[in-house]
Amino acid sequence: MILTKAQYDEIAQCLVSVPPTRQSLRKLKQRFPSQSQATLLSIFSQEYQKHIKRTHAKHHTSEAIESYYQRYLNGVGRNGAAPVLLELANEVDYAPSLMARIILERFLQEHEETPPSKSVINSMLRDPSQIPDGVLANQVYQCIVNDCCYGPLVDCIKHAIGHEHEVLLRDMLLEKNLSFLDEDQLRAKGYDKTPDFILQVPVAVEGHIIHWIESKASFGDECSHHAYLHDQFWSYWNRFGPGLVIYWYGFIQELDCNRERGILLKACFPTDIVTLCHSVA
Repeated sequence: MILTKAQYDEIAQCLVSVPPTRQSLRKLKQRFPSQSQATLLSIFSQEYQKHIKRTHAKHHTSEAIESYYQRYLNGVGRNGAAPVLLELANEVDYAPSLMARIILERFLQEHEETPPSKSVINSMLRDPSQIPDGVLANQVYQCIVNDCCYGPLVDCIKHAIGHEHEVLLRDMLLEKNLSFLDEDQLRAKGYDKTPDFILQVPVAVEGHIIHWIESKASFGDECSHHAYLHDQFWSYWNRFGPGLVIYWYGFIQELDCNRERGILLKACFPTDIVTLCHSVA
């Protein structure tokens, strides 16, 4: 789905002060029925992550952490089965999984002899049964499964979706009988920063020569696209020439402004590929 900047801004405006819950996503779908669920979820997640980055620091002051921890203790003291941590996260407008991390770290600091390592924290968030307190384990679990933007469950889902679309793109290339090298093959050749696929014989798409294709299982908004341009796409262009980026969940139309410089954006696999053949003498 390709949206104009104005259409994207209208959707983004509806997300202001909306908690990152599936209920909020359902309301968003009702408000914009013509947009796909996947596109709205991608926009929803990206806009919420921007909000979290803007407000992250205030939740990590020593005063805020201690206040959250005492509120957690008081809450579970009254009713350990109630979703105390989840409700606290929603009340202070912070991602449930990130709130769970704060409280878990604070709990372990109080009950363990040595400060918890990042790997230990991550392991406990992935598997709350490792947490040495049953009530806290349940509270953390509630936060993880109810967070649709952050946390290990979301990370696993995003990774699986990204891999699924890479496989889909591979199958489409094979169906078109296009020869290519994938990311693993390129790294085996010594390349450190590579697109998902390098075409061994370039193709033309809408009159533009394409040497490589990158798959993005997300919506291309201004923030993410400019970051990708800086960190990935221009590097690919410098090394391999012009290429194609597929944002499977759509992008902002105005961002497709670098075609003449060698980076083409599409929201699906192109149907008008022209294979370039070497002339035979």
